[in-house]
Amino acid sequence: MDFDQILGLERLMAILRGLPPDETVKLATRLWDAGVTLLEVPIATPEAVQSLRAAVDAGRQRGMRVGAGTVITPEQARTAAAAGAQYTVAPGLDLTVLAASLAAGLPHLPGVGTATEVQRARAAGCRWLKAFPAKALGTTWLRAVLGPFPDVRFVATGGLSVSDVPAFLSGGAAVVALGSALADPDQLDNIGTLLRP
Repeated sequence: MDFDQILGLERLMAILRGLPPDETVKLATRLWDAGVTLLEVPIATPEAVQSLRAAVDAGRQRGMRVGAGTVITPEQARTAAAAGAQYTVAPGLDLTVLAASLAAGLPHLPGVGTATEVQRARAAGCRWLKAFPAKALGTTWLRAVLGPFPDVRFVATGGLSVSDVPAFLSGGAAVVALGSALADPDQLDNIGTLLRP
C-alpha cells in the first residue's frame, strides 16, 4: 500500500488530536458518516496511542484506513505500526523516521516547508509530502514549489479552516487536512459540503 492508493482519490483528511479513545471513535464515526475517509490520530503523547488504537479498530470494522500523526522518532513509527496504523505523518523531514516507518511496512508522509526539504524528500523517494504549516506557507508557495517539482503531491496541513479548503485545492494541494477546525461545531457541520461534486 502506498499513498497513491491511500490518498490518490481523496481531497480531505481529518486530524483527530488530543481526544480520549471514546471521543476519538465518536468523532471518527461522524466524519466517516459525512464521507471523510482519511483520518490521522497524532501520537505526540503515550496516552494518544490508545486513541489511535481505538480509531484503528473502529476503522477496520468499516474498511477505513487510519494513520498516525506527529511521528517524529523511529520509536514512534514502530509504536504506530504496533497500534495498527496504516501510514505515518510527521511535521518535518527526518530520514531516520522515514526509514523506520518504511521498515515497519508503513508509508510515511513527511512535512516540508522549503524547496530544499522538498528536494531532499523527493531524493529519498517521497512523492507525497505534507506542506506544513500550510496557512503560513499559503497557496502562492504551493504553486511556486510545484514549478520545479511538478510530480510532487501535497497534503496541505496546519491552521486551515473549512473555508480555506477550496482555495488550497485549486491552489495546488492534492489533499487538505483539517485539525483544529474540527473543534468548531459550525465548521464540523459543514465538512460534508466540501465532499459534494
